Amino acid sequence: MLYLIDSLMGRTRVTINENERAIWLYKGEVRGILGAGEHVLPNRRQQLRVERMTLTGGAFGSAYEKVLFDKLPDQAAAHLTQYRTGTDEIAVIECDGRIHSVLSPDSKLTVWTDAGPWKAEVVQLEQNPVIAPALLQRLLKAGVASLLSNVRIVEVDKGQIGLLTVDGRMAGELTPGVTGYWMVGQKVAVKIVDLTRQPLDVTGQELLTKDRVTLRINVAAEYRVVDPVKAVTEVKDFADTLYRALQYAFRKTLGAMTLDQILEKQVMVDAEAATKVRSDMAAIGLEVTDITLKDVILPGEMRELLNQVVSAQKAAEANVIKRREETNATRSLLNTAKVMADNPVMLRLKELEALESIATKVDKLTVTNGTTGLMNDLVSLSGD
Repeated sequence: MLYLIDSLMGRTRVTINENERAIWLYKGEVRGILGAGEHVLPNRRQQLRVERMTLTGGAFGSAYEKVLFDKLPDQAAAHLTQYRTGTDEIAVIECDGRIHSVLSPDSKLTVWTDAGPWKAEVVQLEQNPVIAPALLQRLLKAGVASLLSNVRIVEVDKGQIGLLTVDGRMAGELTPGVTGYWMVGQKVAVKIVDLTRQPLDVTGQELLTKDRVTLRINVAAEYRVVDPVKAVTEVKDFADTLYRALQYAFRKTLGAMTLDQILEKQVMVDAEAATKVRSDMAAIGLEVTDITLKDVILPGEMRELLNQVVSAQKAAEANVIKRREETNATRSLLNTAKVMADNPVMLRLKELEALESIATKVDKLTVTNGTTGLMNDLVSLSGD
């Protein structure tokens, strides 16, 4: 009966569920927002139009949003909540205690009030782009990619430090751990700097010695960053700067020396070159410890010549030793002869020793002495 009466009266009954809201229009004009329950609306000539929306998700999206706030502000205020951010602001929107969305600068979000309760946390980017640790954990826990589209996560390991810059200006240091910062409204970057000791090798560097010998050298160094801000801001690449400093220092030092000096005074060369390198690197925040000239590599033909020189030197040394030994032996014989000349008994004893030695090796031996010899007659010795 009611539906018959409504039809005769040009009306329509519309039921809105608890999880729904609706915008209704009559004759093309927005008339209001319908809450949960039954509504009797004019509908002559079927000119009523109802646009239903679910409260699930909370966000309000309709082409009639502006009309509602402009022409029906009371109804809009009764059903809708609107959030806006400024040029340097980000807003974290919560619904019923959980993060719903993150608003970028100069953005707007309209939600169904009844889908709440709602809460907004506004962050001033100009003051600090770093996300508070508690908020970062909540964002990560939410695990929604759209929430993290404006967020960058940086992990700084033990022994490292992160240098935070905003629009090219140093804004702070990030200690070991996980840190997040907002990526909107300004240019934010993080430079990770390793504070542990690092090795650096300069290999295969060619140079010309004072005596015009071409060499290749290998240099090894160890360094660590003691002032990360200086190391990052004073030069473009501190490791490359150290590399070039080692190249220049050793080329300059070794280039003023002959090949023999380099081979003989390698330790001293290290000390001379290292002093300059350490001083220059301290100015950009680096502490350089060990610097070693590891290898001096000669060209093939130079190695061959050097080997020949060394061989000749060794042969000369051996010849000197041999001549010295021969001289000593001759001098010893001369001394012995002088002793025997002064002592006839000693001479005769030596003769007897010689005869004894010879007699053991032959069957028959004949010895003839002079008138002043050991014996006056012919002596025959038989080995039998």
